[in-house]
Amino acid sequence: MKTLHSYAQDQWHQADDGFKTCHNAITGEPVAHISSQGLDFAAMRDYARDKGQASLAQMTFHERALMLKELALHLLSKKEDFYQLSRATGATRQDSWIDIEGGIGTLFVYSGKGRREMPDHTVYIDGAYEPLSKDGSFIGQHICTPMQGVALHINAFNFPCWGMLEKLAPTLLAGMPAIVKPASDTAYLTELMFREMVASGVLPEGAVQLICGSTGDLLDLLDGQDVVAFTGSASTGQYLKSKDNIMRQGVRFTMEADSLNCSILTPDATPDTPEFKAYVNEVVREMTVKCGQKCTAIRRAIVPNALMDAVSEAISDKLANMVIGDPANETVKMGALASLDQQREVRQRVKELSQYAVSVYGDTKRVEVVDGDQKTGAFISPIVLRASDPLNCAEVHDIEAFGPVSTLMGYDSIEEAAQLANMGEGSLVGSIFGYDDEAVNELVINTASYHGRLLLINRDSAKQSSGHGSPLPHLTHGGPGRAGGGEELGGIRGVLHYMQRTALQGSPSTLTRIIGQYLPGAKTSKPPQHPFKLHFEDLTVGQSLTTDSRTITLADIEAFADLSGDHFYAHMDEAAAARNPFFDQRVAHGYFIVSMAAGLFVYPEEGPVLANYGLDDLRFTEPVYPGDEITIQFTCKQKAYRRGKGYGEVRWFIRAANQNHEVVAQYDILTLVASKFEAVVEDEN
Repeated sequence: MKTLHSYAQDQWHQADDGFKTCHNAITGEPVAHISSQGLDFAAMRDYARDKGQASLAQMTFHERALMLKELALHLLSKKEDFYQLSRATGATRQDSWIDIEGGIGTLFVYSGKGRREMPDHTVYIDGAYEPLSKDGSFIGQHICTPMQGVALHINAFNFPCWGMLEKLAPTLLAGMPAIVKPASDTAYLTELMFREMVASGVLPEGAVQLICGSTGDLLDLLDGQDVVAFTGSASTGQYLKSKDNIMRQGVRFTMEADSLNCSILTPDATPDTPEFKAYVNEVVREMTVKCGQKCTAIRRAIVPNALMDAVSEAISDKLANMVIGDPANETVKMGALASLDQQREVRQRVKELSQYAVSVYGDTKRVEVVDGDQKTGAFISPIVLRASDPLNCAEVHDIEAFGPVSTLMGYDSIEEAAQLANMGEGSLVGSIFGYDDEAVNELVINTASYHGRLLLINRDSAKQSSGHGSPLPHLTHGGPGRAGGGEELGGIRGVLHYMQRTALQGSPSTLTRIIGQYLPGAKTSKPPQHPFKLHFEDLTVGQSLTTDSRTITLADIEAFADLSGDHFYAHMDEAAAARNPFFDQRVAHGYFIVSMAAGLFVYPEEGPVLANYGLDDLRFTEPVYPGDEITIQFTCKQKAYRRGKGYGEVRWFIRAANQNHEVVAQYDILTLVASKFEAVVEDEN
């Protein structure tokens, strides 16, 4: 039998005592021994802070993002090894796909978002700058920089791969080293994937470490520069969060806890509608995928009283056709719980729930199993209960059976449905199935504050829906109240959890130097030649060119109107323009000013500039009249190199001013500029 190793200070460590045995969920046979005895947790913390922090700090966000992509590609090439071992956790191939390829997919998403939405720099700019003085010489800017400690990730047993990767992706992108602590029952799969992460050679020194077994005194060693990200039961999370050292040191703690998530069927979704069918399918899927062991699973099915019998019968009919057993058999659609301990836990919770709800389907002690033994494997039947008075029974909203268990709850009005949903006292996710947008709107307005995510399904969106229980890296995963009050994922929001937001106040030039982005009013420099003749490496932030002026004529305005087809009255009718409270006379088209500006600052001949691919933050701030003289200031604002592609993105700040030095328009343009060192290749993005 295998002995699991921890990975500390870039070395594999094997304990020699204190072992717990992990068992195969299907056969009950031992899979591995696990223990963290002998680990020096203080040394692991210091190694992460010293080596890991230094290694990651040298990398820009874009370099870290590319690191995530390389890691994802390596893990994807080894996925069949993970699938093979995942069967021991009781998971079907589909269950494992969510865990394995879903986790790897999260790395890909954060890699892409890191390169698109974060700067090619080590400082993240949080929002626009704030003018703090009339003359612009004193401004404010929020920035985010990595915490200078270690992120401790404490993961649950149900997703040994995804649970690790969905935390590592934003952590490493932020530039913070991590120590991963998987749940013991399924740690053998986490350890296998972690071994491949190390073998890839992609991660820098000290970036990641692994604890197989107890965390010992590690939580007592953390301080205000450290972060704890916890996934698991609410009771365990509250215990850890309330530890003296965590409270005293102000350790940042995010908790994603199991919650009694709900799904609501609206009154218009009668049995003859697509929404009814989609609802039944979703409830059954959420009960049986991962054997119901999902923190996002539907525990409470909230249904109009008039539809309760129809829903109950439809769910029972689908569950009756559910094949349960060894996932190695291709006919099997639901595997086993993760362990016999988990089986006993679910049985006990169902027994407690049965005091307040009647059984509709299933028996916790009897289940037909294909190619398995219900005595040695952690198999269990799906269980459907029906609460008789859910509005006046807090227990059905509080007792959670973490398995294939769901309770039907009836309502008579939309107000009652919202009340039932909120009685869960905070959920990771809720879903609403219905085609009546007014009813859906009312439910959202009255339940959103109790939920981290709401999935809204009707016939128009059902086919493309990711499903009730599928957290996506683009969207927040977390919830208020019982769900823990934390937020994970959510795109770049998840990255910022591992960074400190700081408000800077100073001159535009000083702040420009810190953030790597030109701010209006900062000192500029004159380029050695026209900026469009310079390669990416020769451009520097703050290089600026002021063009010759051009006088706008009435003929220009009329010619642009004919060319564009824009004959809006303020451009064409003197009397009508004068009646407009914003203008004194006929005014030039704003888009003509933008086009005219390009004519002033663009260098026309072939050179390093490959393309103009965008324009951001355009504002027309003053009208331009015939006779006005317009001058353009053209400044290199920000740079981001696309490594391996032979070019970079350069953002330019454009400011158009009239003869009175009044700004009439300002905006950013985005160009792709060739490198002088690498040949240009096509970008797959």
